[in-house]
Amino acid sequence: MKRYERFAAEISNLIRTGILAPGERVPSVRQASKAHGISPSTVFQAYYLLENQGLISARPRSGYFVRDNASRILDEPHVALQQQAPSDVAVSELVFSVLGSLRDNDTVPFGSAFPSPELFPLARLATSMTRGLRQLSSHAVISDMTTGHPDLCRQIAQRYMVNGMQLPTEELVITNGAMEALNLGLQCVTQPGDLVAIEAPAFYATLQVLERLKLRAVEIPVHPRDGIDLEVLENRLETLPIKACWFMSHLQNPLGASLSDARKAQLYALLCRHQLPMLEDDVYAELYFDQRAEVSPPQPVKALDVEGLVMHCGSFSKCLAPGYRVGWISAGRHTREISRLKLMTTISPSLPAQVALADYLQHGGYDRHLRKLRLALETQQTAMLAAIDRYFPADTRVTHPHGGYFLWCELPEHIDSLALFQQALAHGISLAPGPIFSATQGFNHCIRLSYGHPWDAASERAMQTLGELLKAA
Repeated sequence: MKRYERFAAEISNLIRTGILAPGERVPSVRQASKAHGISPSTVFQAYYLLENQGLISARPRSGYFVRDNASRILDEPHVALQQQAPSDVAVSELVFSVLGSLRDNDTVPFGSAFPSPELFPLARLATSMTRGLRQLSSHAVISDMTTGHPDLCRQIAQRYMVNGMQLPTEELVITNGAMEALNLGLQCVTQPGDLVAIEAPAFYATLQVLERLKLRAVEIPVHPRDGIDLEVLENRLETLPIKACWFMSHLQNPLGASLSDARKAQLYALLCRHQLPMLEDDVYAELYFDQRAEVSPPQPVKALDVEGLVMHCGSFSKCLAPGYRVGWISAGRHTREISRLKLMTTISPSLPAQVALADYLQHGGYDRHLRKLRLALETQQTAMLAAIDRYFPADTRVTHPHGGYFLWCELPEHIDSLALFQQALAHGISLAPGPIFSATQGFNHCIRLSYGHPWDAASERAMQTLGELLKAA
């Protein structure tokens, strides 16, 4: 992240938090240069960026001022579900039809499930792969296939340790991305026809896994800020024979909600009372924006787990190396069975990818990369929120996550998000319509937008076009 981008992010945060109010003058170029120890040209670059993001505007011979709509905090969405019977899941055709339309490189990628490749240190990872393979013994090529390369397991265990968790490396199983980890975990504790508690809205891949394994979904509503509704979950556990649950404790996809420490403790108490295994899908854990978390990162529910009930699943796909497809599961009491299931299916993730990641984690400056990535995503989130405020209908509701790269928008009730998806695609814009995030294909007037790609003029035009489509509907 360049110095002008860091300074622009500081100003945008002051605007979003209301410290710099609408109509208020931002520091002059001379003042900002002197106060922050940066050159006037750096300040100008930052202010040009903030102008492009729609947060400030220049007035002739007067300086730069906060735009009138720059700091308005849009209301959060309502996520309320009527209690429904457990449901079979049949969303794959819909999901595939949506995802199959997102492959055009010329499409503005608001529907993407990954951040931009430009945000990842791909060249440095290639160097790590070359160095790691040179040092790899011939015996190691086949000796660690099932559980994973020991150097990578040690590096992952060290990151757990830095986060205050003592995790033995023998509890780790390296997988082909987090999706394989989650698949294996669910196979380990369920049989076809079993009930599984999931979030609503839920990441569409969750629904596809349930559909493939012939499991039935029990949808638990998620609050846009506080996470899973624990009262509803407790009620469903008391009345239904639920065999497992699959939740995201941090930066839930698609809402971006995170459980507080107190709510994690309540959730774990429920798991223990019912001896219920939980898949903790934690692939966005490193993408928080809260600067306080730099000192004390958020801990997963797994940190409370003394009974081995929580299977904690992570991945490098969202924060470092999307194409490498390397994830892991810390499987608790289920480690041995999951290792066997893995041996019966894919045997091993790519060994070159594992040694590359192990070398990078040890020598490549992973935490420095994460700081740059978080700052870039936070800046891009500010730009998208400002564009929603400028262009979307006034009664639009949107989430305000403290990390990740998704916004969940609740649109006016008459909007059909599947029809909007097709209209947007005709204009070269992708988005993710609400029904693909629901076992019952609900949330029809909602969409998920990704701010995972650098903001530019094309992004701004695309948001304006979406706003025009919505107002014409």
